Amino acid sequence: MELSALQNGSDIRGVAVDAKNGQPVNLTREAVVPIARAFARWLKQRAGKEQVRVAVGRDSRISGPAISGWALEGLGAEGALCTDFALASTPAMFMCTVLGAQPFDGAVMVTASHLPYNRNGLKFFTPAGGLEGSDIKDILAAAQQITPQAAPQAQQVQRQDFMSVYAAHLTSLIRDGVKAKDYLHPLAGLHIVVDAGNGAGGFFAERVLAPLGADISGSRYLAPDGMFPNHIPNPEDAAAMASIRQAVLEEKADLGIIFDTDVDRAGAVLPDGEELNRNRLIALMSAILLRDHPGTAIVTDSVTSTGLARFIAQKGGVHHRFKRGYRNVINEAMRLNREGTDCQLAMETSGHGALKENYFMDDGAYLMVKLLIELGRGHRLEELIAGLREPAESKEVRLPLSGEDFKADGAAVLQRVTQKVQALPGASTAPDNREGIRVNFDAQHGDGWFLLRLSLHDPLMPLNFESDSPGGVKVIAKTVYSLLQEEAGVLDLSLLAQAVE
Repeated sequence: MELSALQNGSDIRGVAVDAKNGQPVNLTREAVVPIARAFARWLKQRAGKEQVRVAVGRDSRISGPAISGWALEGLGAEGALCTDFALASTPAMFMCTVLGAQPFDGAVMVTASHLPYNRNGLKFFTPAGGLEGSDIKDILAAAQQITPQAAPQAQQVQRQDFMSVYAAHLTSLIRDGVKAKDYLHPLAGLHIVVDAGNGAGGFFAERVLAPLGADISGSRYLAPDGMFPNHIPNPEDAAAMASIRQAVLEEKADLGIIFDTDVDRAGAVLPDGEELNRNRLIALMSAILLRDHPGTAIVTDSVTSTGLARFIAQKGGVHHRFKRGYRNVINEAMRLNREGTDCQLAMETSGHGALKENYFMDDGAYLMVKLLIELGRGHRLEELIAGLREPAESKEVRLPLSGEDFKADGAAVLQRVTQKVQALPGASTAPDNREGIRVNFDAQHGDGWFLLRLSLHDPLMPLNFESDSPGGVKVIAKTVYSLLQEEAGVLDLSLLAQAVE
């Protein structure tokens, strides 16, 4: 098979289980073993070592044990000293390359984030962080040349419960951050519920919160179950957020925490049921970091609200709105720091958040550690974002592109739209825009904005709307619908038509 088809940006993704839905299984032993071998060769060259130490972990997916075994087989065939972490989180896999007396040279995480149970994938780490898309491309090209039959005898695989090490690291951060009189139990008296969605995040309740003295009764779906029988583990999913919100209200908890499958994203819920995700979570993290780092830049993706930009400015920060894609946001933050601009936070509305103080690793558990330190100090989280103005309405529609070269077609659409908006009444192109086209509208013409961009990987053009006035999104959507009528040959406008009805 063509292994390059498995690349998904800086990850590898494929179908691992036959779900009888017409999707052929392509993440097989024949694919995974040579990919793991190619990563081992790449890592040895990058580390300048003849022999490297590599750890492999997985989330709760039912295909995880088999794929982990194949990855260990491939790594061992190249002489790597392999350790199986079994159930783990994605951030923990990175942390094993920097924590402890003998950090690992590299790590492999078997996960497909929030995708359905039949999907799975691979993520790779070194002490420098996650691999880039260009690295994945090189590894897949090398793997294509490897024949599985030529694999030499692998060495014995070690096993380690690294999640205990990682959990102890997080508990130490909270204890040192709160500095409570009862040092060991800084969260005593707080009732915190966790919804792990049957992913890998259950450890946070049992191995972090409980030892710190928190009451975790009423937590949901902590046990791993790779069929995800209750809801998709995803802080962006409405059913998932409804689940943790219900738990908070029923338990009268002080905070609710929800993770995605592999714990690199998170969301939270306040005691009154208000959700802390998307713009609110970015605002909260910004408020915390700007207090300790006045004037720092906050890098976000492109679809953040106007209210968030004002909030960051009011807190004395610099909002640097960039592109969608967590690697894009993180890399931009790292670039700013290299060039002399202090940037403490890179965060997407999806819940991916990476802090300079934490190796710029997007870690949902670490985000929650920052919130818990505030709670432990007696601060009310809602007060930290009291100045955030929420939009009255927001909406997203995803418009399919029908041409064979969707990237060229999408770029042409953006170019034509950019020219047309100049003549729109009450409209102005947003300054300092770095993805697609974002257009602001005055109070008489929708009181908000739209952003049209090209999807990173799919033949789609996501279209986001936001308005500060009830009914404003529909006003803007009608304007955009008229604007895009001439693009109907390459762009399917049916979903946009529904939005304006």
